[in-house]
Amino acid sequence: MSLSNTAVPKYYGLFRDAVIRGEIPVCKEVSMEMNRIDDLIKNPGVYYDDKKVEGWIQYCEDELTLTDGADLHLLDTFKLWGEQVFGWYYFVDRLVYEPGRNGNSGHYVNKTVKKRLTNKQYLIVGRGAAKSIYASCIQSYFENVDTTTTHQITTAPTMKQAEEVMSPIRTAITRARGPLFKFLTEGSLQNTTGSKAKRMKLAATKKGIENFLTGSLLEIRPMSIHKLQGLRAKIATVDEWLSGDVREDVIGAIEQGASKVDDYLIIATSSEGTVRNGSGDTIKMELMDILKGDYIIPHVSIWWYKLDSIDEVPKPEMWLKANPNLGHTVSYEAYQNDVERAEKAPAARNDILAKRFGIPMEGYTYYFTYEETLTHRKRDYWQMPCALGADLSRGDDFCAFTFLFPLSDGCMGIKTRNYISSLTLMKLPAAMRIKYEQFIKEESLVVLEGTVLDMMEVYDDLDSHITARGYDVRCFGFDPYNAKEFVERWQNENGPFGIEKVIQGAKTESVPLGELKKLSEERMLLFDEELMSFTMGNCITLEDTNGNRKLMKKRYEHKIDAVAAMMDAYVAYKLNKEAFE
Repeated sequence: MSLSNTAVPKYYGLFRDAVIRGEIPVCKEVSMEMNRIDDLIKNPGVYYDDKKVEGWIQYCEDELTLTDGADLHLLDTFKLWGEQVFGWYYFVDRLVYEPGRNGNSGHYVNKTVKKRLTNKQYLIVGRGAAKSIYASCIQSYFENVDTTTTHQITTAPTMKQAEEVMSPIRTAITRARGPLFKFLTEGSLQNTTGSKAKRMKLAATKKGIENFLTGSLLEIRPMSIHKLQGLRAKIATVDEWLSGDVREDVIGAIEQGASKVDDYLIIATSSEGTVRNGSGDTIKMELMDILKGDYIIPHVSIWWYKLDSIDEVPKPEMWLKANPNLGHTVSYEAYQNDVERAEKAPAARNDILAKRFGIPMEGYTYYFTYEETLTHRKRDYWQMPCALGADLSRGDDFCAFTFLFPLSDGCMGIKTRNYISSLTLMKLPAAMRIKYEQFIKEESLVVLEGTVLDMMEVYDDLDSHITARGYDVRCFGFDPYNAKEFVERWQNENGPFGIEKVIQGAKTESVPLGELKKLSEERMLLFDEELMSFTMGNCITLEDTNGNRKLMKKRYEHKIDAVAAMMDAYVAYKLNKEAFE
């Protein structure tokens, strides 16, 4: 079949029929992508070319191998994803330089040029779906079939992780099972002065994988904007951009450089992550707008596999929604084992739900489990005695105050009040900004105008808040870092009684942390604010060889200040229990 602007793509047609028959369950996001492909089929300006797709499939199945050296047979999903990359074309009128005959000067002429439609493909699919092998197939094809000199890069959160894309290509070069690789690997790499015909044309070198016939290079780059911007990479694969704690939009940086080259391609593959509110979440919001049709951009292909709800986790017949290669690249047994582990080990639950089933959970609960971070019903503590904890350690960024109300049944009521500067709010990425707006709405977060927080302004606001709510503050625990002027004023206005300095470190933190954990396990920490839930979800603790724990402020974005303030309040309460009797 030649180019057609009405044909249904072969592998998509088979997939769509299987979905309609009910053989393959699909999630909402995949069905939205199917609607986008149906729109492409109806679009008279977009053409389908089956020869390019079949050429890629034949190359992969004839030449490439798996990482262990076994023959590669493309899965139906690979053919479906690859068809979206190689199958669609459109025509544009462009000025092209035509050299003159017999050395005469040339001139520019108007020509109709055929261009590949898909420039970016996002693939979000469960762990064990052979995403890296798919990326290898794309990279190897362009390096060895494209006759132009191409610069190709692959990147992942760690350099060793990026090796997963390179290793199947290295194995294929070593094995050279097909006629093309037999020809390209013929000769010796050491032959640098003899006949070029007797040299190796394709080899894995220190630089990466080099094709000496075309001068093309496939190399690994670190996943950092500084190392990726400004490149002229024609083909780029980004692995695990959601899984790691990635705070930079590396895909955007690669695209800015790649757009210098005609017909560039970026393949971004990942399983769902457990670290919320990073650049990955901002990208997913954009992808959702594209799928819904709010943002029309046919150059982007999106395959986003996940379960539609947490209720589908116990249903094995629905697991194909999260991993379409289930039974081929990963066994049902592996999934079943993980489901059982999620029930028995709550700490591993979030990771399993995200990685296996594509359900992103709020926060990566290292210390408090997901259930412990759920908010309680709303409650007021008017004119009740309380302990106040303060964490002012980042005066330029985030100030946290937590009120701890000891109740008669042994529970602890918790309210929190936090302060940030307007500059900090303006600098937040989109996904994090939405989160902060929610905190501002519930009045647990206050934005003060300016670049740096003025501690006296914070004091005045907190004082009026305590008066308005009628809190009876009987003791005050604080972390001494950056707290001098605030504590001095508190002492002058409220007297020196009940003021406790809580120095950060395993020595002072271990016991109160353990006791707060016990209370949270029994659901005896009664907090009703989303900000408290968010900071508890971010809590990570470092444990030494003696089992002593201390809070780790892992990243600037991972706010745990309200929990640190709660711990300070708890220490002050324990040291001044007689004040509450």
